Amino acid sequence: MQLEDYFEFLDPDDIRIKGHRIGIDNVIQYYLQGYSPEQILEELPSLNLEKIYATLTYYLHNRDEIDAYMLRLAKWREQRYQESSANPSPLMQRLRALKAQREQELLNSW
Repeated sequence: MQLEDYFEFLDPDDIRIKGHRIGIDNVIQYYLQGYSPEQILEELPSLNLEKIYATLTYYLHNRDEIDAYMLRLAKWREQRYQESSANPSPLMQRLRALKAQREQELLNSW
């Protein structure tokens, strides 16, 4: 089995662990935060240690490429967050209005 056989390369910015909806970025983020493979397994229990070690090995063998991948994902997520903050959905607008209303009611009850 080749190391790449553990992954699904859906597009250049979407690499997932085969058989899961979990991206390799999820495992790598925990690793970069200092989690051991066993601790990563506790956080992502649908995986197994073999897949976690395969992901970490793939990362360590392709560090420059995967670091660039992780940076692109972080930028994409930040862009999506900024867009959703600037243009909230009708549901989010309603939830924010309800929250503000409840906070005002609490203030008025004092």
